[in-house]
Amino acid sequence: MDAVTEATAIAGQGLAGNVDRSRRRQITIISLEAWDRMMTGLGDAAPPSSRRANLMVSGVNLEETRGRILRVGSVRLAIGGETTPCERMDEALPGLRAAMTPDWNGGVFAQVLDDGIIAVGDGVRWDDDSVIPNGAR
Repeated sequence: MDAVTEATAIAGQGLAGNVDRSRRRQITIISLEAWDRMMTGLGDAAPPSSRRANLMVSGVNLEETRGRILRVGSVRLAIGGETTPCERMDEALPGLRAAMTPDWNGGVFAQVLDDGIIAVGDGVRWDDDSVIPNGAR
């Protein structure tokens, strides 16, 4: 994964230029806090790009958030569920896959509800009335 300072979100599709997406898994998200805990627990460090997530956020807990709506800047993301880590995680750092399993440490996948630009430094918050609109699942 190549880090960028901004990306274009396309409602119902995902991020422009991202070829690894499906109808349900249009964008993947991991939290900085979970990543830091895993690296501390493993006593090693791997770059966050090892996770191969589209977006790293800070200040929100992603655990048990299926059905909630996360707002990143002006873009709303409907959380579809937990992202299951694959064997490639252990190629990046031995033990990383197992470290991602508890507490949704591996992050979440979501559907993009709004067109817009997501940029480094954008605010991240939960929508108070987090209800996934019909058809977003």
